[in-house]
Amino acid sequence: MKDPFYQKHKRARSKTRLLEADAWLDSALYDGLRSAGRAYIKVQDFFSLFAVRGIKRFFVEIASDAMSFAAIGAVLMTALALSAMDATASGEFNRAEDYSVIFLDRYGNEIGRRGIRADDSVALSAIPDYMIEATLATEDRRFYSHFGIDVWGTMRALISNAEGDSNLQGGSSITQQLAKNLFLTNERTIERKIKELFLAFWLEANFTKDEILKLYFDRSYMGGGAFGVVAGAEFYFGKRIQDITLAEAAMLAGLFKAPTRYAPHVDLAAARGRANVVLSNLVDAGFMSEGQVTGARRRPAEPIVRNDIAEAPNYFLDWAFLETKRLVGDSDEIGFVVRTTIDPELQDYAEDAVQTVLREEGDAFNVSQGALVAMDHDGAVRAMVGGVDYGESQYNRATNPTRQPGSSFKPFVYATVFEMTDITPRSTITDAPICIGNWCPQNYGRSYRGSTSIRAAVASSINTVPVRLSIQTGRQPIADMAHRLGIQNDFPVTRSLALGVASVSVLDMASSYAVFANGGCRARGYGVTRITTLTGEVVYEAPGQPGCDRLLSDDVVLSMNDVLHAVNYSGTGGRAVIEGVPSAGKTGTTTSYRDAWYIGFTGNYVAAVWYGNDNYEPTNNLTGGRLPAQTWRNFMENAHRGIEVLPIYGVEMEPRPLIIAEGDAAPGLEDEEAPPPTLTEAAAVKLLDLSEKMRQAQSGAIPGALDQATAPVPGGSESL
Repeated sequence: MKDPFYQKHKRARSKTRLLEADAWLDSALYDGLRSAGRAYIKVQDFFSLFAVRGIKRFFVEIASDAMSFAAIGAVLMTALALSAMDATASGEFNRAEDYSVIFLDRYGNEIGRRGIRADDSVALSAIPDYMIEATLATEDRRFYSHFGIDVWGTMRALISNAEGDSNLQGGSSITQQLAKNLFLTNERTIERKIKELFLAFWLEANFTKDEILKLYFDRSYMGGGAFGVVAGAEFYFGKRIQDITLAEAAMLAGLFKAPTRYAPHVDLAAARGRANVVLSNLVDAGFMSEGQVTGARRRPAEPIVRNDIAEAPNYFLDWAFLETKRLVGDSDEIGFVVRTTIDPELQDYAEDAVQTVLREEGDAFNVSQGALVAMDHDGAVRAMVGGVDYGESQYNRATNPTRQPGSSFKPFVYATVFEMTDITPRSTITDAPICIGNWCPQNYGRSYRGSTSIRAAVASSINTVPVRLSIQTGRQPIADMAHRLGIQNDFPVTRSLALGVASVSVLDMASSYAVFANGGCRARGYGVTRITTLTGEVVYEAPGQPGCDRLLSDDVVLSMNDVLHAVNYSGTGGRAVIEGVPSAGKTGTTTSYRDAWYIGFTGNYVAAVWYGNDNYEPTNNLTGGRLPAQTWRNFMENAHRGIEVLPIYGVEMEPRPLIIAEGDAAPGLEDEEAPPPTLTEAAAVKLLDLSEKMRQAQSGAIPGALDQATAPVPGGSESL
């Protein structure tokens, strides 16, 4: 039996230990808090030595806020710089031209050259001093003293431009211009300008001033397909750069900012006027005296006559040059003669159509750029306009897939529907509000027709109908259809895809519509038909006509051509109608009116037209049925002059006959015996739609449709 007293004694010792632990914990907390308090007081006493009161506190607060904002700005600038630094990650510049290529048109006549006029073999020390001084005096007087950005020069340019000075004052330093030439494109966007600034800093940190200047001399576009002052001297004056005179150097130095505007083979008077400004800059900058430049003023430069180059299809040549380099592959040859598909006459028509429309109505619609691609039904490109002024911007808007097609994408939706379902152009569908989640697209004009035919929905570019159909077919098949017909770049498959929320190029859109025009066969745009070496050895020859690589069935093509034909004759494409020339097409306008399209075809040609602004600024309510359709018509009217007008595949509309020469009226045919005028195509389409609705109303298929059928047909409206 255990001793009870022993148990009681043990429990007492346990309680004592707990009390000791509690006391120790309390003491530790107390002492710790007292120590922390004393430390805090010491810290306060220390910082009190720096306390600022009165007016000094105001300046301290301002400095503190400035440092805070500077830190935020540094983080933001670093984030913006990341994309710019990606351009330098590979360690490679935009590739310089390394081939000598002579381009011929479809008839065998020379139309231009690429590559041969790029020469970087001359050292900076061998370039005449007055060439260097003329460039610095005009482009960047503080080049050797600034850190990549000439702040004072930028301010001077802003003031000069604000005062209306027409001497073309530039704000970009030579380093900034070189950054654009080496890493970027000429697209005018804020993002590109930010990248340019950071890349200028990178160049200054990694290259000496002389190396930057040498690269600038070698990589700047000088007009006429020449890149660099060495190639420019040979092209314009037939001389080595070492042998040019002061007057010739002044003319070359005047080309850097606007090579086409001041190219002597384009406008000799303007080139000499610009050279005279450069000579004045030399005097103002202190590089030369007035007496030293007097001789150059009195005896201006005499360039070689280059009338054939002024009209070169430069955007097409750039694209064909890229195709040529792809086709020749790793050939050991560096000189080639390339036969292309371009038709000089059609090219002139295309350039005139775009430039005339922009000149006459561009300001009213706040639109500054346009592009046009015209091709045969098999994809042979006959004309290409990549922008308004090649000298001002070599960015090819016809081949770069950076713009949204809007409603001109809808034919891919309807082609998918006709292929996957039993729906036909005469089938009826409901035009009513529809939502996918929280996205509720609306028609242009915010109105709805109720029951309508597929043909009428396409003609009037109704938005709700293709969205409703995309739910039925699924959106991935629509994307697959677009890629199958000719859209080469990838785009996200979203709920708004049916309304053209994707990035495409003008060239790809023309190629895709060519599939409808030729009866359903593949028609990828191409510009090169034959490549030979300078000795005549064939390097590449385009395949002949192997037959139809069928992409769409006859039924689908006939349905598509039926609805696209209705767009012109009873819908949004009315301005594209050409008397006696059957046509079909589709208009397109994107959100906020940033892009306006018209893509259409006749029995002879396919053409796609785009208008917009490089900085994505919205136009002034420009729709595809306005300037794009008007430009398309102007081009096609000239393109079909004097040729046999062919019918459109599957469209029952007789083209006008080819008139070889005027003849007298048929003998014996009096005025009263002349046949009555035929019904116009637009009236015939409306009568057919009216007849269909009346038939359906009589059969009871559409309650109330008889009232709708007899009501006036509302005018076609473009969709957003």
